[in-house]
Amino acid sequence: MEVDTAVDEGRIAPEKYDNGAVAVRSSRNNNLLLNKKERENLRRVKEAHKAYGRGKKINLRNIKDKKLRSNLKSLEGKVQDATLKAKDVEILHEETPGFLEPEHELERTYRVRQEDIQENVAISTAKKRFELKLDQLGPYMCEYTRNGGDLLIAGRKGHVATMDWRTGKLGCEIQLNEIVRDVRWLHQNQFFAVAQKSNVYIYDRMGVEVHCLQKHRDVTHMEFLPYHFLLATLGTSGWLKYQDTSTGKLVTEIQTKLGPPVSATHNPHNAIMHVGHQNGTVTLWSPNSTEPLVKLLCHRGPVRSLAIDREGRYMVTGGQDQKMSVWDIRMFKEVSTYRMRKPLSSIAISETGLTATAWGTKSTIWKGLFDKNVSEQKHVSTPYMEWGGEGKQIDRLRWCPYEDVLGYGHDEGFSSIIIPGAGEANFDAFESNPFETKKQRQEGEVKSLLNKLQPEMIALNPNFVGNLDLRSQEQRQAEKDLDAPPEENVVEKVRNKARGKNSALKRYIRKQKKRNIIDDKKLKVEAEWEKIKSERQGKKAKNEEDYGVALSRFARPE
Repeated sequence: MEVDTAVDEGRIAPEKYDNGAVAVRSSRNNNLLLNKKERENLRRVKEAHKAYGRGKKINLRNIKDKKLRSNLKSLEGKVQDATLKAKDVEILHEETPGFLEPEHELERTYRVRQEDIQENVAISTAKKRFELKLDQLGPYMCEYTRNGGDLLIAGRKGHVATMDWRTGKLGCEIQLNEIVRDVRWLHQNQFFAVAQKSNVYIYDRMGVEVHCLQKHRDVTHMEFLPYHFLLATLGTSGWLKYQDTSTGKLVTEIQTKLGPPVSATHNPHNAIMHVGHQNGTVTLWSPNSTEPLVKLLCHRGPVRSLAIDREGRYMVTGGQDQKMSVWDIRMFKEVSTYRMRKPLSSIAISETGLTATAWGTKSTIWKGLFDKNVSEQKHVSTPYMEWGGEGKQIDRLRWCPYEDVLGYGHDEGFSSIIIPGAGEANFDAFESNPFETKKQRQEGEVKSLLNKLQPEMIALNPNFVGNLDLRSQEQRQAEKDLDAPPEENVVEKVRNKARGKNSALKRYIRKQKKRNIIDDKKLKVEAEWEKIKSERQGKKAKNEEDYGVALSRFARPE
């Protein structure tokens, strides 16, 4: 309004540009001022960048290469157009999640039973509540695919089955006749991994064994990173291993040095592994580091369960000390703590922020744990919904993506219940399509392989990918030399062990002669050995000259 008034009064004159934009320049400080339309466009760009931007913009002024600067400028223009289009398409998001809302202050949503919900919803939604009675081979674990179309259940005694849970069509059913510790879907519903008694096996959709991962032994926890095609496993020996399922190669092996893990999950935002241990700590791991990136002391006992929200901002932990803690991962700070009746056996967070916790035979669903007004002083007083209490010991619970459905795996089989407001109402079909056809699934697999991220891109801050390193070559080399460990002196290390006829030095030389390999290390060691021999011969000749041939061997070494 101030700019328009100044233009009308004649204090500043408008300027027109070739692209049709109109701006005004002040006569006092010669600063460029925007009119009302341009200010509105600038505000719209800022809102779009805040919601759909990919981070900070690249500073093009520090780039001397004209060709590179032109390419980056074009790329920044495409990114800005994409953010504006993503902001404009919000007008098509007409669906909103429908939560249960009390009519008055005395009404509580956790008192609503599943029978009441089933009677007041559509028939297609009511069919999503069902139970599978399998009380012989439990307790059961459950997993949904990324698009929520298929269900994978596995009993501890070896029963594994897949199914299209919407239609009830059975995919495959196998009996392994040995203990099953964990199961995971891979990138699609065509393959799944099973952690059996000794090794990890991969099966196809028909239940046929495809591969045996012999290097993954005694695995207790598994996680699959869909954008990197990495299967992360943790075993009783405490080793964290990353297996590339697209190439079949073992990426890395990391020893946690904290004993057998109790719980594990991964952050969907940056693909960092979160591992809970017996001493109450949670460690954050990346395949690019042999040491934990972050170590948090979360509980005064084993961390029984872990869960991270979809945006990767908050982590919920449940410990043996009968406490549930909410952590802000961005600052690694505890937000709130809740006292539970029993230790939590499983935690899951839905796409809309509902947190489901299982303890014993009961389950509690919480709403609003991640709101800004929730702190250590102000807790969420009452849960959103409850389920259980029928004597079924819950082993694992999982939310079905894009559906208001929560699946329970317990010692008597599997149960699916309806939780209003749990699923994402507006899904991205290019990311994960719940209604994809066979052709779309095949094309999506090819695109995901072409866009596959490398393990080197896994870091706490994933926004470093695409940024420019503006440091000079001398600065980078100086920092690299400063951070590099000191070079090991192989000659000195071997020489310190050179004692006796069968010394380490002579054994090393004999081994190198058999290998018939000549390198700098071998040449240095041989030169050191010749030096040692010459010193010994000189001492022997001196002793013979001083004491004679007969008594020289009794001379004391200096």
